[in-house]
Parts: sequence; structure tokens; C-alpha cells
Amino acid sequence: MYKNKKILITGGTGSLGTALTKRLLSMDVEQIRIFSRNEFKQISMESEIYDDRLRFLIGDVRDQKRLRRAIEDVDIVFHAAALKHVPKIEYNPFEAIKTNVEGSQNVIDACLENDIERAVCIGTDKAVSPLNTYGATKLLMEKLFINAQQYSNPKKHPTKFFAVRYGNVFGSSGSVIPKFIDQIKNNQSLTITDEKMTRFSITMQQALDFILKATELGNGTEIFIPRLKSYNLEQVKNTLFDLCGTSDSKIIGIRPGEKLHETLINFDEMRSAWIYNDLYVILNEGFSSEYLQNTYPGLTKLENISTYSSDNSEKMSNDELKQTILDSNLIKK
Repeated sequence: MYKNKKILITGGTGSLGTALTKRLLSMDVEQIRIFSRNEFKQISMESEIYDDRLRFLIGDVRDQKRLRRAIEDVDIVFHAAALKHVPKIEYNPFEAIKTNVEGSQNVIDACLENDIERAVCIGTDKAVSPLNTYGATKLLMEKLFINAQQYSNPKKHPTKFFAVRYGNVFGSSGSVIPKFIDQIKNNQSLTITDEKMTRFSITMQQALDFILKATELGNGTEIFIPRLKSYNLEQVKNTLFDLCGTSDSKIIGIRPGEKLHETLINFDEMRSAWIYNDLYVILNEGFSSEYLQNTYPGLTKLENISTYSSDNSEKMSNDELKQTILDSNLIKK
């Protein structure tokens, strides 16, 4: 599907954008356009990944004219640009709206004007029943994307708009485990919000597999969700103590805007939740049963759970968590 395609990644210099670029380059794409506003990260990424199929475009999703030019002749758009740091966004909500909401609308408009084949936005579990401003802006991003389908030109090849939703990528920049490891290296106490706090676990490679699979399956208006295990902070603490030979920690309490547990499908979404090709998918409630059968062969209803949350999903074993940390190469021996 990706062979000979031109692809644009907004926020392409982030950890996901960089990993996605490397994977796509191995799939015989014709061109990848990296669209981001961070000049230094573009220079670093260009030095790390030298390939004449890459194009580095400085720009901000807030700039509609720049986006239109960047998306010309593109086949697939991965929209990963966002302001993401929860406490910073709580303090700067207006800026988050400009980037995460208005910026997403700009991406959609540029895709519609250029008749892009597929446009997928990268969502988050924080968009489900959002407690913080970040989650609320990402919820709006999802809503914009899954409803943009109706504005595609049916006389041409309508753009297929859909969303993918998952939790924090395991070991990604700014996430809790690298932070804990840095604290251990600096002989500091682990600052734990609440040992009972749970989060979904997905590695970068799992995230890439999921995103690319969902992009192939999407017909428009869907929200795709992976089937994930979860872990709690007490497990993380004990595993790092075992690996690093330390035992110093302190409880600092949950920060503003944080949840004790994260949810990937809430109670109300469950009536529209299905299993398709081993992924969870939330589908438009207006779809007829005939359309569902013809469009999604093998579709089965997701039943027997009231919500899909990190406190009621299958848990990682301690050995699985330990091996995942070791495989991530976050701890240098």
C-alpha cells in the first residue's frame, strides 16, 4: 500500500515521527515530507537519516498557507503535530487550542483541497472522558477528523479521514520510566505520584505496527484502538529497584489534570465498539448492518466489558515489564 506513495508527517521530528519515517523508508515509499517547526530537530534528523527521499519543511500547523503548499501532491498524511505536555498546557490553554484544534482543522482543510487519499490523526487515551485541557483538545481533534469525511468530494476520490488512539509510548521522551531512570542516575529519589496509578503499555514498534495496519484498514470515520496490557507505578518502581539496585522513592501526589487510570474506550463508546482484524474500532452508529458486513468482513461486537481502561485491562507480568524495560535500552549497562 505504501510503495511509491508520497507521505507527509506533521510533527515529523518528534519521537513517533522519526520512528515512523524510518519504517516507511523501508517500505519503498517515493517521498516523505517532514513538516515541523523545530529547526534544530530537523537538522539532527537529517544528519541521522540520510535519504534522498526525505524533504524537510519548516512550518507550523497553525499556518494554513504553508500547510497547503506542503500537502500538494501528497497521497497519505499522518497528523502527529501537537502540544502534549499536560501541566504546560494547563497553564497555556489558548496555545494548545491554536495548535491541537485549529491546527488540526488546517490539516483537514489542506487535505480536502488537495484530494489526499488517506489522512490519519494520532490520538491519545487522554482524549477519552478528558480531565485536562490536553485531552479536551485531542478529543476535538478526533471529532474533527472522523467527521471530515462528509466534506470529501464524492465525484473524485474522497479522502478517508480516521483516527488512531493509544496511550503513551513506552520509554518515549518525557514519559515516566526515562524520568525515573534519570533520577536514579542522579542519585535522586523516584518521585511517584501514586503507586496505584495505571497506564497502558505500548512500545514504539507496536505503535508503528498498529498505526500502519489501521491506515491500511481505514475506510473513513473510524477510531482504531490497539489491544494492550497495562502496568502500575508500583510495578515500575520495584522493577527499576531490581534492575538498578536502589530503593529510594517518595510519593508526591497526582499532578493537576492527571488521572489515576486512563481509558481507551469509555462506557458510552462501548455500544459502537467492535473487534476488527484483531484491533478495536469505534464505528459510526449510523452505519447500517449491511454496510458493516460488506465493509468490515469478520467484524464482531466488543462485549463483556463496560469500559476499556488501564485498571481493568490485562496486566503485564513483572517479568514482561522487566524485559520490556531491558529491550528498550533505557538502562545502559
